[in-house]
Amino acid sequence: MQGAAGPKTAAEMPAPEEKTQHMWHKKIVLIAATAFLATGLTACSDDKSGGSDAASDGSLTKVKIALSNQANQSYLPLILASRMGYFKKQGLDVQIVNLQGTPQVSDALLNGQVQGMIGFFDHNLDLQAKGKDTKAVVQLLQAPGMVEMTRSNESSLKSPGDLRGKNVGVTSLGSASSTIGSYLAVHNNIPLNQTHLVAVAAGPTFVAAFQHNRVDAGVTTEPTISTLLKKHLGTIVADMRTAAGTKAALGGPYPGTALTVQTSWEQTHQATTQKMVNAIYQTLQWMESHSAAQITAQVPADFYSGSGKDQYVQALANEMGMYNPTGQMPADAPQTVLRVLDAVDPAVKGHKIDLAKTYTDEYVQKAAQEKSAS
Repeated sequence: MQGAAGPKTAAEMPAPEEKTQHMWHKKIVLIAATAFLATGLTACSDDKSGGSDAASDGSLTKVKIALSNQANQSYLPLILASRMGYFKKQGLDVQIVNLQGTPQVSDALLNGQVQGMIGFFDHNLDLQAKGKDTKAVVQLLQAPGMVEMTRSNESSLKSPGDLRGKNVGVTSLGSASSTIGSYLAVHNNIPLNQTHLVAVAAGPTFVAAFQHNRVDAGVTTEPTISTLLKKHLGTIVADMRTAAGTKAALGGPYPGTALTVQTSWEQTHQATTQKMVNAIYQTLQWMESHSAAQITAQVPADFYSGSGKDQYVQALANEMGMYNPTGQMPADAPQTVLRVLDAVDPAVKGHKIDLAKTYTDEYVQKAAQEKSAS
């Protein structure tokens, strides 16, 4: 997706290198996107529609799922499904591939280098407008889990409507945060050409942009939110960490992270798709019944090495409302997403989008039925 970008765009900082000494990170591949896309590897062989695509020798079926910025708390359902063995219980050997940004993640999926990607549901509408058929098969979040913050030393900036002509920090241009940042401007009567998005990545680089006055405001997620608040560098002016807050900020429900697959792959790998959804649904249900502290106990320690464990727990507690315990698409959410993208995404604007083809609840409904019957 394309967000509005002013002339003051800064280069995006690379994500911190992973600590390879941890056993957990032997399972997560951090690799340059170009090298990864050149491998030409696929993980699953085709099966007949509706048939079993498990490995014929009884071993685990290998699946690759790509994402960007794996330490983001919005991805925890995927991370925990792997850490807690839910994928293995479904007969899957899932390799999580951590790439630099949203474009690389989408490319990896479309080129068949991975079988699934974790990213915002809205990517499916953008991709359909570009002639690509993908669909979300389970919705990890029922809200974006984002906030828009202004610098605390800019006392005149009290709402999104005060950001006309200001520099707004986002993770990267074309990311979900840039889409939300652009729409918050439009929704508050600020033309896109008067919204200057600046790519400042996340975590320490985002905090530094506030600290050194490189941006006037920004759209970000936890634990960056809590860090800015703790350092008294930022003030929240739009809170989209809950369904209610999202409706107030955007005018309707806006689901966040989902597991997306290529439609053609899903049609020939229904059994594997169901197993992937089963594992994530079970994780969402587990998270619903546990506290932020109990969930953090299952998270790799270096995910919170920068912020500290206590702050990580508090940040997670602040946004537990973004997770979607049912895994299903919230009512009217696709229509809200289309309205947002039609306003800010040139690839979508003016295109006819078949919303029914961008997601399915079939797999997660079956997962819920199986859990109830067990």
